[in-house]
Amino acid sequence: MARRHRRWRAALTCGLLLASAAAPAHAARTAPATRAADGGGMVMVLDSSGSMAKDDGSGTTRIAAARKAVGTVADALPDGYPTGLRVYGADKTQGCDDTRLVRPVAPLDRDGLKKAVAAVEPKGDTPIGLSLQAAADDLRAYGGSSGGGRTILLVSDGEDSCRTPSPCEVAAQLGRSAGDLRIDTVGFQVSGRARQQLECVAKAGNGRYYDAPDAGALARQLQRAGQLSADGYRLKGERVRGEPARETAPRLTPGQYTDTIGPNEKRYYAVDLDAASTADFSATVAPQPGAAVDSLDALHTEIAYGTDSICESATELFGQREGAAPLASGLSRVPSESGYRGCDKAGRYWFVVERKAAQGSDGARWPLELTFHVEHPLKKGVTPAQSAPEYGMGGKDATLPAGAPQDVRGGTGFNDARTLRQGVWRDRLLPAQTLWYKVPVGWGQQLRYDVQFANEPTVNDRGAHYSYAATQVYTPDRVPVGGGTGEFTPRKLYAGKPTSLQMGTVPVAWSNRYESGTHVVPVHRAGGFYLAVTLGAKAAEIARNPQIGVVLRVAVLGTAKSGPGANAGRAAHTASGDAAPTPDNAPESGGGWKPGPVVAGGSLGVGVLLLAGLAAAYLRARRSPVPDGAGAGPVDPRTAGEPLRPGTPGQERRAQDHQGNAAKGETW
Repeated sequence: MARRHRRWRAALTCGLLLASAAAPAHAARTAPATRAADGGGMVMVLDSSGSMAKDDGSGTTRIAAARKAVGTVADALPDGYPTGLRVYGADKTQGCDDTRLVRPVAPLDRDGLKKAVAAVEPKGDTPIGLSLQAAADDLRAYGGSSGGGRTILLVSDGEDSCRTPSPCEVAAQLGRSAGDLRIDTVGFQVSGRARQQLECVAKAGNGRYYDAPDAGALARQLQRAGQLSADGYRLKGERVRGEPARETAPRLTPGQYTDTIGPNEKRYYAVDLDAASTADFSATVAPQPGAAVDSLDALHTEIAYGTDSICESATELFGQREGAAPLASGLSRVPSESGYRGCDKAGRYWFVVERKAAQGSDGARWPLELTFHVEHPLKKGVTPAQSAPEYGMGGKDATLPAGAPQDVRGGTGFNDARTLRQGVWRDRLLPAQTLWYKVPVGWGQQLRYDVQFANEPTVNDRGAHYSYAATQVYTPDRVPVGGGTGEFTPRKLYAGKPTSLQMGTVPVAWSNRYESGTHVVPVHRAGGFYLAVTLGAKAAEIARNPQIGVVLRVAVLGTAKSGPGANAGRAAHTASGDAAPTPDNAPESGGGWKPGPVVAGGSLGVGVLLLAGLAAAYLRARRSPVPDGAGAGPVDPRTAGEPLRPGTPGQERRAQDHQGNAAKGETW
């Protein structure tokens, strides 16, 4: 049996948004986004029962506050996002069948939506269960989802007054039968049993509950829930169906694929590999933002060979209980330098993906995105540059760009990540949201960045006092490399005060694939490195503004080389085809940045991360490249035509446990 190489990381559930702490955080309306999710849509279900005619405590009625809040949502949604409006209790003084679709699901018509809600007058009962069933039918009538999720957004100031059907039972049935459907609920001035029922509906429906004690809170919570629905992860790839056993697994060729995966399910995919090439695999799950997860819920990946051999394995943990965010796990089959391992052989292999979920976690099937890439050996006669397992000038004390930030808008995932150059950038993100960026990094260069979360006005004495802010960096092959090194601080508690995170990579070197550090091995190919920034779901109970500002300070350090060889010259362009970033502090940098102090974010009074047990990665000493033509004997294609070197324990990749999971039982 091949020895097992296990890698464990605390998944800092990706996400890196460049938003701005420097810009003022406007609580009111924001400019509508210009993009809409592919497929999917949303139905707002508005309580128009008699109780909505009551004063909301500010001299206006609850229904008037709701009308204004719906208008705020309409202004913030992306152009063309499929949106509908259903009301209940608006047509009869009594009646448990009183539910009506006033705006069918269709590409967003802001004026039409505002006019429709302005005509609603509160009158009767509260048939929540029946209205949820009807809203699901409304979404089905519009059409299925093709990459975007479907959302029911329920706003109510009380509990169901009709009893049958039970709202919680309806939500549970919908949540089980439609994996891409979520039900978010907003409780407007509710407490006791009414709040408990709305919380139950949200949990059973794979969504979240938002508390709105006043009109201002109602507007911002509706805006948050609506924008999260519209800005879901955009999937891409050929449809494939993994199987629970090797024998029936579908065969994949290099490319990108989509599938789904349920709780505690394992999926197999067959691949045929030669004996000399490196094969890179990744799996990304895209659950509904904020869906229920446990801190030890995980995405586990393996490369299997033969009847019972595991070549490589990796596990990424959510590491928090606030709610789900996109989670990616990746790994590579790297033929050893000696060529004598069991997993060095040509033949049939299997890429294995397993979703591990605790009882009470989200029960829906999650969209799953797979990538498979093959790296062929270097050309004969090319001696690779030595490995680069140390951070060097890209460590935690690196000098990063300073100056005024430029506005940018991050993507929803790997497929639409926004390309950045080194500099200072700002963005805004929602609680439970992850934003994505991509930075071209050439051979011999390394990525280093900070993410600074803004000082935001907070809601006094309401709900949780702390959420979390996190970031992660991924290789061009979508392998996370930032966690568990002990070098950076990629996650902190967030309570509305300035908070700064750090992240980076070692220099890109072809020979890194033969190192042992899990943050080094994947950094073996130049290209676009992905940055992800995430804000915890409980920030919705802390921040007064709908979105939270973040600033990203990005540096690409070192001079880009023209290739992976030891004698490669300076590159004219990066691997992505763009102009190569100038070396840090280069006098000829032109439009580059001047080194300046990193603006440190204020630390929280709590002061400590709840992640524990991050083990320092074991780094091997660098190996110098073997001179061309050195020695004699058989040629090894894995080392680009160099003579075959004897296999020694020091030359093999050492198996290691790299424990970086969250402290068991603790939440963020």
